[in-house]
Amino acid sequence: QVQLVESGGGSVQPGGSLRLSCAASGSFMLIVMGWHRQAPGKQRELVARITNGGTTSYADSVKGRFTISRDNDKKTVHLQMNSLKSDDTAVYYCSISAFRDDEVKDYWGKGTLVTVSS
Repeated sequence: QVQLVESGGGSVQPGGSLRLSCAASGSFMLIVMGWHRQAPGKQRELVARITNGGTTSYADSVKGRFTISRDNDKKTVHLQMNSLKSDDTAVYYCSISAFRDDEVKDYWGKGTLVTVSS
């Protein structure tokens, strides 16, 4: 069984910072780890992703403010969020693409709420 557990969400004022973490457990081979978010009334969107080789990509709206990193040994991924804006308010979901049972599958965490408000 694959499990993803997120932590680090909460409330912060505009301009503040938060660090999200996600720990993956189970038997699989990691390929890509990432973070998505879903704001009220909007579709889920990709925020950032990082490959096994460390290649990163970001949504245009977070470039220069968010940094994704991973620890392959610990199967963890982090999202450092700086200069937060009210538009960043959303539920943030950890996701992985992993090789398991002879195929590549996507797995999701339950999400952690980030609220940016004064």
